[in-house]
Amino acid sequence: MSANPTAPLLQVEQLATGYGSSQVLFGVDLQIRPHEVVTLLGRNGMGKSTTIKSIIGALPLRAGSIRWQGQSLQGVPSDAIARMGVAIVPEGRQCFPNLSVREHLLAFARSGDASHAPWDLARIYQLFPRLQEREHHLGNQLSGGEQQMLAIGRALSTNPRLLILDEATEGLAPVIREEIWKCLAALKATGQTILVVDKYVHRLLPLADRHVILERGQSVWQGSSAELQAQPALWQQYLGV
Repeated sequence: MSANPTAPLLQVEQLATGYGSSQVLFGVDLQIRPHEVVTLLGRNGMGKSTTIKSIIGALPLRAGSIRWQGQSLQGVPSDAIARMGVAIVPEGRQCFPNLSVREHLLAFARSGDASHAPWDLARIYQLFPRLQEREHHLGNQLSGGEQQMLAIGRALSTNPRLLILDEATEGLAPVIREEIWKCLAALKATGQTILVVDKYVHRLLPLADRHVILERGQSVWQGSSAELQAQPALWQQYLGV
Protein backbone atom coordinates (compact mmCIF):
# COMPACT_ATOMS: atom_id res chain seq x y z
CA MET A 1 0.00 0.00 0.00
CA SER A 2 1.26 3.45 -0.84
CA ALA A 3 2.34 5.59 2.14
CA ASN A 4 1.15 8.70 0.33
CA PRO A 5 -2.55 9.31 1.11
CA THR A 6 -2.91 11.53 -1.98
CA ALA A 7 -1.47 8.93 -4.37
CA PRO A 8 -4.03 7.48 -6.81
CA LEU A 9 -6.01 4.54 -5.54
CA LEU A 10 -6.71 3.59 -9.17
CA GLN A 11 -4.57 4.65 -12.13
CA VAL A 12 -5.55 3.82 -15.72
CA GLU A 13 -3.11 4.82 -18.45
CA GLN A 14 -3.59 4.53 -22.22
CA LEU A 15 -5.99 1.60 -21.80
CA ALA A 16 -6.80 -0.22 -25.04
CA THR A 17 -9.00 -3.29 -25.39
CA GLY A 18 -12.03 -4.69 -27.20
CA TYR A 19 -14.09 -7.77 -27.97
CA GLY A 20 -12.77 -10.37 -30.40
CA SER A 21 -11.55 -8.62 -33.53
CA SER A 22 -13.31 -5.37 -32.60
CA GLN A 23 -11.30 -2.77 -30.70
CA VAL A 24 -13.38 -0.47 -28.49
CA LEU A 25 -10.86 1.44 -26.35
CA PHE A 26 -7.91 3.21 -27.94
CA GLY A 27 -6.40 5.18 -25.07
CA VAL A 28 -8.30 5.79 -21.85
CA ASP A 29 -6.63 7.71 -19.00
CA LEU A 30 -8.28 7.87 -15.61
CA GLN A 31 -7.17 8.25 -12.02
CA ILE A 32 -9.04 8.24 -8.74
CA ARG A 33 -7.57 9.31 -5.42
CA PRO A 34 -8.89 8.19 -2.03
CA HIS A 35 -12.21 9.84 -1.06
CA GLU A 36 -12.80 11.30 -4.54
CA VAL A 37 -15.97 10.98 -6.58
CA VAL A 38 -15.07 10.76 -10.28
CA THR A 39 -17.46 10.39 -13.21
CA LEU A 40 -16.96 8.69 -16.55
CA LEU A 41 -19.04 10.53 -19.15
CA GLY A 42 -19.82 10.14 -22.82
CA ARG A 43 -22.56 9.18 -25.23
CA ASN A 44 -23.71 5.57 -25.51
CA GLY A 45 -21.16 3.33 -27.18
CA MET A 46 -18.13 5.49 -26.36
CA GLY A 47 -16.49 2.86 -24.12
CA LYS A 48 -17.63 3.62 -20.57
CA SER A 49 -18.85 0.13 -19.67
CA THR A 50 -15.88 -1.43 -21.46
CA THR A 51 -13.55 0.66 -19.31
CA ILE A 52 -15.30 -0.56 -16.18
CA LYS A 53 -15.14 -4.19 -17.33
CA SER A 54 -11.39 -3.77 -17.81
CA ILE A 55 -10.96 -2.27 -14.33
CA ILE A 56 -12.77 -5.16 -12.62
CA GLY A 57 -10.86 -7.79 -14.59
CA ALA A 58 -13.76 -8.94 -16.78
CA LEU A 59 -11.95 -7.97 -19.99
CA PRO A 60 -8.22 -8.39 -20.69
CA LEU A 61 -6.06 -5.41 -21.64
CA ARG A 62 -4.52 -5.19 -25.08
CA ALA A 63 -2.33 -2.21 -24.26
CA GLY A 64 -1.83 0.32 -21.50
CA SER A 65 -2.02 -0.34 -17.79
CA ILE A 66 -4.37 -0.44 -14.81
CA ARG A 67 -2.84 -0.06 -11.36
CA TRP A 68 -4.46 -0.41 -7.95
CA GLN A 69 -2.48 1.30 -5.19
CA GLY A 70 0.53 1.07 -7.50
CA GLN A 71 0.09 -2.65 -8.23
CA SER A 72 -0.58 -3.78 -11.79
CA LEU A 73 -3.94 -5.48 -12.34
CA GLN A 74 -2.78 -7.05 -15.60
CA GLY A 75 -3.98 -10.66 -15.54
CA VAL A 76 -5.44 -10.40 -12.01
CA PRO A 77 -8.81 -12.27 -11.91
CA SER A 78 -12.04 -10.48 -11.03
CA ASP A 79 -12.50 -12.21 -7.69
CA ALA A 80 -9.03 -11.13 -6.54
CA ILE A 81 -9.74 -7.53 -7.61
CA ALA A 82 -12.97 -7.64 -5.60
CA ARG A 83 -11.04 -8.85 -2.55
CA MET A 84 -8.66 -5.90 -2.97
CA GLY A 85 -11.63 -3.63 -2.31
CA VAL A 86 -13.27 -2.90 -5.67
CA ALA A 87 -17.06 -3.34 -5.81
CA ILE A 88 -19.42 -2.72 -8.71
CA VAL A 89 -23.10 -1.88 -8.94
CA PRO A 90 -23.65 -3.29 -12.43
CA GLU A 91 -25.85 -1.91 -15.15
CA GLY A 92 -29.23 -3.61 -14.84
CA ARG A 93 -28.80 -4.25 -11.09
CA GLN A 94 -28.57 -8.07 -11.51
CA CYS A 95 -30.35 -8.98 -8.28
CA PHE A 96 -31.00 -12.67 -7.67
CA PRO A 97 -34.74 -13.40 -8.01
CA ASN A 98 -34.76 -16.19 -5.41
CA LEU A 99 -32.80 -14.42 -2.63
CA SER A 100 -34.43 -12.09 -0.11
CA VAL A 101 -33.12 -8.59 0.51
CA ARG A 102 -31.55 -9.75 3.78
CA GLU A 103 -29.94 -12.77 2.09
CA HIS A 104 -28.45 -10.56 -0.63
CA LEU A 105 -26.86 -8.31 1.97
CA LEU A 106 -25.52 -11.12 4.14
CA ALA A 107 -24.33 -13.43 1.34
CA PHE A 108 -21.84 -10.88 -0.01
CA ALA A 109 -20.76 -9.36 3.33
CA ARG A 110 -17.03 -8.99 3.83
CA SER A 111 -15.10 -7.18 6.52
CA GLY A 112 -13.15 -4.18 5.30
CA ASP A 113 -10.52 -1.86 6.55
CA ALA A 114 -10.81 -1.00 10.21
CA SER A 115 -10.14 2.70 9.59
CA HIS A 116 -13.84 3.48 9.14
CA ALA A 117 -17.22 2.27 10.37
CA PRO A 118 -18.11 -0.99 8.61
CA TRP A 119 -21.05 -1.32 6.26
CA ASP A 120 -22.99 -3.91 8.22
CA LEU A 121 -26.67 -4.75 7.88
CA ALA A 122 -27.80 -2.08 10.35
CA ARG A 123 -25.84 0.67 8.61
CA ILE A 124 -27.10 -0.31 5.16
CA TYR A 125 -30.67 -0.29 6.48
CA GLN A 126 -30.03 3.16 7.93
CA LEU A 127 -28.96 4.37 4.47
CA PHE A 128 -31.90 2.61 2.78
CA PRO A 129 -34.84 2.28 5.22
CA ARG A 130 -36.95 0.87 2.38
CA LEU A 131 -34.70 -2.19 2.23
CA GLN A 132 -35.33 -2.90 5.89
CA GLU A 133 -39.08 -2.62 5.28
CA ARG A 134 -38.73 -5.22 2.51
CA GLU A 135 -35.96 -7.37 3.98
CA HIS A 136 -37.93 -10.60 3.51
CA HIS A 137 -39.02 -9.81 -0.06
CA LEU A 138 -37.31 -11.69 -2.90
CA GLY A 139 -35.26 -9.88 -5.52
CA ASN A 140 -37.97 -10.30 -8.16
CA GLN A 141 -40.60 -8.79 -5.85
CA LEU A 142 -38.85 -5.41 -5.71
CA SER A 143 -39.40 -2.36 -7.89
CA GLY A 144 -36.59 -1.14 -10.14
CA GLY A 145 -35.67 1.56 -7.63
CA GLU A 146 -35.62 -0.91 -4.75
CA GLN A 147 -33.45 -3.26 -6.79
CA GLN A 148 -30.99 -0.43 -7.39
CA MET A 149 -30.90 0.33 -3.67
CA LEU A 150 -30.31 -3.37 -3.03
CA ALA A 151 -27.52 -3.49 -5.63
CA ILE A 152 -25.81 -0.53 -3.93
CA GLY A 153 -26.32 -2.06 -0.49
CA ARG A 154 -24.96 -5.41 -1.70
CA ALA A 155 -21.82 -3.68 -3.02
CA LEU A 156 -21.41 -1.73 0.23
CA SER A 157 -21.70 -4.95 2.24
CA THR A 158 -18.27 -5.91 0.86
CA ASN A 159 -16.85 -2.75 2.50
CA PRO A 160 -15.14 -1.56 -0.70
CA ARG A 161 -12.31 0.94 -1.02
CA LEU A 162 -13.73 1.85 -4.45
CA LEU A 163 -17.43 1.71 -5.33
CA ILE A 164 -18.20 1.68 -9.08
CA LEU A 165 -21.72 2.44 -10.34
CA ASP A 166 -22.42 1.66 -13.99
CA GLU A 167 -25.47 3.61 -15.25
CA ALA A 168 -26.44 4.54 -11.70
CA THR A 169 -30.00 5.75 -12.40
CA GLU A 170 -30.80 4.16 -15.78
CA GLY A 171 -34.50 3.39 -16.18
CA LEU A 172 -35.56 4.81 -12.82
CA ALA A 173 -38.44 7.19 -12.19
CA PRO A 174 -37.39 10.79 -11.43
CA VAL A 175 -38.34 10.56 -7.75
CA ILE A 176 -36.27 7.39 -7.33
CA ARG A 177 -33.34 8.95 -9.19
CA GLU A 178 -33.37 11.73 -6.60
CA GLU A 179 -33.17 9.13 -3.83
CA ILE A 180 -30.13 7.57 -5.47
CA TRP A 181 -28.43 11.00 -5.79
CA LYS A 182 -29.08 11.64 -2.10
CA CYS A 183 -27.59 8.25 -1.30
CA LEU A 184 -24.45 9.00 -3.32
CA ALA A 185 -24.09 12.38 -1.61
CA ALA A 186 -24.37 10.62 1.77
CA LEU A 187 -21.71 8.11 0.70
CA LYS A 188 -19.42 10.93 -0.41
CA ALA A 189 -19.85 12.54 3.01
CA THR A 190 -18.55 9.34 4.63
CA GLY A 191 -15.39 9.55 2.48
CA GLN A 192 -16.32 6.68 0.17
CA THR A 193 -14.32 6.68 -3.08
CA ILE A 194 -16.70 6.39 -6.04
CA LEU A 195 -16.52 6.04 -9.82
CA VAL A 196 -19.90 6.69 -11.40
CA VAL A 197 -21.28 6.40 -14.93
CA ASP A 198 -24.53 8.25 -15.57
CA LYS A 199 -26.04 10.54 -18.19
CA TYR A 200 -27.56 13.16 -15.87
CA VAL A 201 -24.60 15.52 -15.95
CA HIS A 202 -26.41 18.35 -14.14
CA ARG A 203 -26.91 16.06 -11.10
CA LEU A 204 -23.31 14.87 -11.20
CA LEU A 205 -21.81 18.38 -11.08
CA PRO A 206 -22.49 19.04 -7.36
CA LEU A 207 -21.57 15.45 -6.47
CA ALA A 208 -18.31 14.79 -8.28
CA ASP A 209 -14.82 16.13 -7.73
CA ARG A 210 -13.65 15.41 -11.27
CA HIS A 211 -15.00 14.21 -14.62
CA VAL A 212 -13.51 12.23 -17.50
CA ILE A 213 -15.18 12.38 -20.93
CA LEU A 214 -14.80 9.53 -23.41
CA GLU A 215 -15.27 9.85 -27.16
CA ARG A 216 -14.79 6.84 -29.44
CA GLY A 217 -12.82 4.92 -26.86
CA GLN A 218 -10.45 7.71 -25.86
CA SER A 219 -10.24 10.20 -23.01
CA VAL A 220 -10.81 13.58 -24.63
CA TRP A 221 -11.29 15.82 -21.59
CA GLN A 222 -10.72 15.74 -17.83
CA GLY A 223 -11.48 18.41 -15.27
CA SER A 224 -13.36 19.58 -12.21
CA SER A 225 -17.09 20.26 -11.91
CA ALA A 226 -16.42 24.01 -12.02
CA GLU A 227 -14.45 23.60 -15.24
CA LEU A 228 -17.14 21.42 -16.83
CA GLN A 229 -19.91 23.80 -15.81
CA ALA A 230 -18.00 26.71 -17.36
CA GLN A 231 -17.73 24.94 -20.75
CA PRO A 232 -21.26 24.19 -22.02
CA ALA A 233 -19.83 23.61 -25.50
CA LEU A 234 -18.28 20.39 -24.15
CA TRP A 235 -21.73 19.16 -23.17
CA GLN A 236 -23.04 19.66 -26.68
CA GLN A 237 -19.97 18.29 -28.40
CA TYR A 238 -19.44 15.13 -26.35
CA LEU A 239 -22.53 14.52 -24.22
CA GLY A 240 -25.39 15.62 -26.44
CA VAL A 241 -27.08 17.69 -23.72
